Amino acid sequence: MNGVQKMRFSITIGVWLSAILMIAGCEKLAVPVQDQQTNTAQTAQTGETTEITMVNTNQPSDDPAQTAGSDTTGQSGDYPTATFAAGCFWGVEYAFSQIPGVKATRVGFMGGHADNPSYRRVCMGDTNHAEVVQLRYNPKEVSFETLVKFFFLSHDPTTMNRQGPDVGTQYRSAIFYHSPEQQQIAEKVKAQYSASGRFKKPIVTEIAAAGPFWKAEDYHQDYARKNPGSCHIVNVKAVLAEIANN
Repeated sequence: MNGVQKMRFSITIGVWLSAILMIAGCEKLAVPVQDQQTNTAQTAQTGETTEITMVNTNQPSDDPAQTAGSDTTGQSGDYPTATFAAGCFWGVEYAFSQIPGVKATRVGFMGGHADNPSYRRVCMGDTNHAEVVQLRYNPKEVSFETLVKFFFLSHDPTTMNRQGPDVGTQYRSAIFYHSPEQQQIAEKVKAQYSASGRFKKPIVTEIAAAGPFWKAEDYHQDYARKNPGSCHIVNVKAVLAEIANN
């Protein structure tokens, strides 16, 4: 192999390694064709999957159940809003949606410093956004304190920027509060679990004021329900029973 051939070979290997690293960090960028629902994404079909160039065109919104975009009010429609980050938002959304009293859910991004972030950009880690589930709930049916307890018991709040095999700041554990009352409850429950010995390691959950919420691309919404077996699913009844008994 002469010098030119060696150079070409090195460049080719470098390109392939970069592609592999990108895919490893963004495992959800390739989705089944039948699950791709966004009208704004540019797509190129390859076999049984669709690769999406994710350009988020969300506009400001107020309703987690119906619209996209940025919302910081926390009092959408007739019900208050809660926002949690607990790893990959596919399974987290499904789990919260099964709680009686939760009226609507949507997934997106919060806690970063860029407007209209696409999933691809968040996945690259340069915006500091977390994958979040934002929900509306009826406080007459389920309290915010119960939702916070469910949050802590349905994921591992002791791993920094990681849930299972998913690693990155977008997978951090966080509660984004929408009122002083929510902040007080979140900090109280965190302190209770920290002192209880329920977790073997220190809790690293971030508790921060809610910032702009940016809805993720349409194919992420309600993904686990539409694609059974695609995510780790929490035993919701078991978690709620533990909360009720303690």
